[in-house]
Amino acid sequence: MLYILYKFNYIPHKKYSNNYFGIQTYISDIDLDNDGINDQTDILKSARDYVKTKPKYKSKYYDTGYPDDIYGVCTDVVAFALLNSGYDLQQLVNDDIKKNKKIYNIEVIDKNIDFRRVKNLNIYFSNNLINLTIDINSIDSWQGGDIVVFKNHIGIISDKRNKNGIPFVIHHISKYQLYYEEDILINRRDIIGHYRVS
Repeated sequence: MLYILYKFNYIPHKKYSNNYFGIQTYISDIDLDNDGINDQTDILKSARDYVKTKPKYKSKYYDTGYPDDIYGVCTDVVAFALLNSGYDLQQLVNDDIKKNKKIYNIEVIDKNIDFRRVKNLNIYFSNNLINLTIDINSIDSWQGGDIVVFKNHIGIISDKRNKNGIPFVIHHISKYQLYYEEDILINRRDIIGHYRVS
């Protein structure tokens, strides 16, 4: 029973830092929103700030695009992390879809929801961001503030790691989730993308 609770993160896992593994923390040269925090660090901080609000898991449509209430889904962790670092995914994805409609295979473009779909984000990121390895054992290639995309899920890579050096993920996956920063990469077999903004 304890093993099951541990495996599914109902029992918190011990967290290790980059320093513990001798991994140099990646620092971006860009600070898009000029707030004095480099983009990589800003994205990580903004993801943590968003999940501190403890959004409740619920898929809804918003005329504002970005949720403006207590609810959210996995893509909102990424969207708010980037928005608060100077990157408006709603606008960026919408512009890219208009230019590359065939790639996205979208019949009716909807700016308010298209950027909140994992499939669309993976296409946008693969064409516009730095593409990185999806091998979780290449631990120094994974840095806090990176974006990880699964087949039907998405999150921000944490700067905290498990005992094997594999990073935790800041994400939102269900209404039963106790913690938003979890040791899930080691159990996933559906990673399809790993990206860095700058």
